[in-house]
Amino acid sequence: MKVEKKGEWMELVIPEDWAGLSIEYILKEIWKTPKGLLHQLRMEKGVKVNGELLPWSKEMQDGERLQVHLFPKEEYGVIPNYHDVDILYEDDHLLIVNKPAGIEMHPAHEGQTDTMANALAFYFQANGIETKIRHIHRLDKDTTGAVLYAKNALAGSIMDRLLERRLIKRTYVALVHGHLKNKKGKITDPIGKDRHHPTKRRVSPTGQEAITYYEVLQYNPKQNTTLVKLQLQTGRTHQIRVHMGHLGHPIVGDSLYGEWEMRHLDSKFARPALHAAMLSLPHPIIPDEIKVVAPFLDQPAIFDFDLAKLKG
Repeated sequence: MKVEKKGEWMELVIPEDWAGLSIEYILKEIWKTPKGLLHQLRMEKGVKVNGELLPWSKEMQDGERLQVHLFPKEEYGVIPNYHDVDILYEDDHLLIVNKPAGIEMHPAHEGQTDTMANALAFYFQANGIETKIRHIHRLDKDTTGAVLYAKNALAGSIMDRLLERRLIKRTYVALVHGHLKNKKGKITDPIGKDRHHPTKRRVSPTGQEAITYYEVLQYNPKQNTTLVKLQLQTGRTHQIRVHMGHLGHPIVGDSLYGEWEMRHLDSKFARPALHAAMLSLPHPIIPDEIKVVAPFLDQPAIFDFDLAKLKG
């Protein structure tokens, strides 16, 4: 499928298997465009065929050019500020970056400029891209790895829906204390807020559904630590950290959820040893699959594992 950005417009050459579909069907049923964006496109005459405004009931033919006003100029929403950005994948619709440790996802107060959002605003500005910063999911400040962003409103709404339908697959690796008895497992304990700590979460019968799958990659008997692969079916705040701590195997370096860390103040890492190693998803606009692996960033290294061996 041929898709190009032409100024503020996306141009899609209709493939043979889309012939006979109406403009409205493509917008509503294939892309599931939100009602607000559909209304905006109608009111602003944001959909054309071969450069002409036509009724949305028009059935498209093989080879015709469908043009959608997807890239209007937008405010970034944050102050652009330089910070090195490690791009794993980028096209006109989505961006995947490898987030380092020690940086927040977005400003928590007015005037804050040292976040991933500020860094991406600077990157967009430097490359002539004028669009709102739209993150699809988040990582904790001290968690490293792949983070997904949308570069236009339609891609953002589609990827939000993919996330809700659990079609965006996030694979993490973590180093945890102890030797796990089972090679694989599923943790289903619900997670809620901790009434005694403003930023902490805990396993709670009245909490939200939380599902984490884990698999042992390797055990280090000398250090009594286990490297595990984890996949999220839900995306609760601190989910992996809460679940592994509750299981009795807190993440190495996690002083917030690791009781072991509090009793043994000799942890070798200054941050929780958790990394978002792999991200895979259907492309929001074209029938394609995107899969990226995020290299480890820590110097000195925390993880002794070849990510090429990781299977999503």
